[in-house]
Amino acid sequence: MKHFLSEAFEFIVSIVIGIAVAILLTTFVFQQVQVDGHSMDNTLQDGERLFLWKLAKINRFDVVVLDSPDKTKLFVKRVIGMPGDSIEFKDDQLILNGQVVAEPYLDSKKSEYTGGKFTEDFSLEELTGESTVPEGKVFVMGDNRQNSTDSRVIGFVDMDALHGQATHIIWPLSEFSSLSVDSKD
Repeated sequence: MKHFLSEAFEFIVSIVIGIAVAILLTTFVFQQVQVDGHSMDNTLQDGERLFLWKLAKINRFDVVVLDSPDKTKLFVKRVIGMPGDSIEFKDDQLILNGQVVAEPYLDSKKSEYTGGKFTEDFSLEELTGESTVPEGKVFVMGDNRQNSTDSRVIGFVDMDALHGQATHIIWPLSEFSSLSVDSKD
């Protein structure tokens, strides 16, 4: 009986340690999040599940997760501007720090759009009064530019407010893929 109790105790301790490690990992290292809405169409679809890496160093064009302004849900957006960047859209082209930059992740959705400009013209200064993205902040946009509540509406986002980088679509399995975009920083 003593041997059985010892094994049962070891088993219970192993389960408790496993649960504690799982809680720590999902709190501080990674988690899965679900896409809610259509602001990232066609890159991401409503209901897809993403792997979120909380320890990622955020870079331009990463897909990130942040709280909605009212903190009732999570937003999934793409980082367009990093601290110090100047941003302008003119004739449906991203002009970043004075250079036209391709946005290949928009091609699929853009090809469906027939209503004029996919991304309306604006400059960072017109929207925010700032000529560049301030230190400690990012400028985010959804890939479905016609249907996205993003930095054009909510303003800059504190880098500390980002939950992390969405690195992969993990569900449904038929859509499993990486979300990385080669950027030329």
